Amino acid sequence: MKGLIYQLKSVRKDKFCIMSFLLPIVAAIALNIAGSIDLSSLGEYYFCVVDGEVTDETREWLMGYGDVTVCQTREEWLSVIREPSTNVIGVEMDGEGIKTVLSGDELTIWQQMAGTLPDLYKQREMAAGISIQTLEQPDVLTGFQHIFMAMTLIVAMFMGCTFNAMNIISEKEDGVALINEILPMTSRQYVVQKIFIGFVFGSLSAASTAAICFRLSPAGAAAMLVLTVLSAFVAALVGLFVGRISDGMMSGVVYIKIVMIVFMAVPLLKYLAMAGNKVLSAICYVIPSSATFEGVMDLANGGMAAAGKDMVILAVHCAGWFLLYLLISRRKVS
Repeated sequence: MKGLIYQLKSVRKDKFCIMSFLLPIVAAIALNIAGSIDLSSLGEYYFCVVDGEVTDETREWLMGYGDVTVCQTREEWLSVIREPSTNVIGVEMDGEGIKTVLSGDELTIWQQMAGTLPDLYKQREMAAGISIQTLEQPDVLTGFQHIFMAMTLIVAMFMGCTFNAMNIISEKEDGVALINEILPMTSRQYVVQKIFIGFVFGSLSAASTAAICFRLSPAGAAAMLVLTVLSAFVAALVGLFVGRISDGMMSGVVYIKIVMIVFMAVPLLKYLAMAGNKVLSAICYVIPSSATFEGVMDLANGGMAAAGKDMVILAVHCAGWFLLYLLISRRKVS
């Protein structure tokens, strides 16, 4: 118990671990805010006309394609068109038709619209008899939001790995590791003591992130909790291995970054590029975060079948990594 209290005190002093705990929660809040922002206005066109130089009919026709700004003078009209921060298309009458004016720094899609607009205006009477159905524009972030949230959740689970690795490395540098070797403490007690804090804080960080990101049914929430706990336990175990093989703080940071990249890259590659290849997909389960990502995405999309399979895979990872570390620790002691 005293060892766990000591580990808790070290968490309070370690700003790196505190940041690892809070960063996924902040990212989850930011993702929720970003998901609620309406980005549909970014796809609208903006036109600018001089008051009195275009007919009311032309102005109403332009409003069917985008927002129309009316300027009082031609100088103001030119100033609006030349503004570098905007993509405004200037419109003026050209006999029975219209012509467009650009500053030249607009995006390609606006330049294409400006070139097409006069022909559309000529054919407006013919197009008036055509029935138009306006479809609802999908949210720009809908297809990616669950992926971002799943990645954020993996980062939250990784907090336990970061804490355990940095804790062991700091004990090595301070000489505490030498004292631990002569204490009357078994390998299993040492492993439990080292895992506990990283596992608990990783689980709390991941659970808080999941609660912010996802709105699940009671059954889905329970499955998400199991995935979170198992993944946080595996991450805490990985932190023990990173701490053991690291010679110092700098090498430990490098190893942590490498492991984090692997934990994030492999699930993404499996999901985006290897979904059709069953052999490669199965190989990806060697990295525990692949099962975590698959289970989270399944729950986010309202499924449960894949999540159950992923729980079994993570449970095997937990048992395998734990027994492997105990075996290595006993061999070193003997």
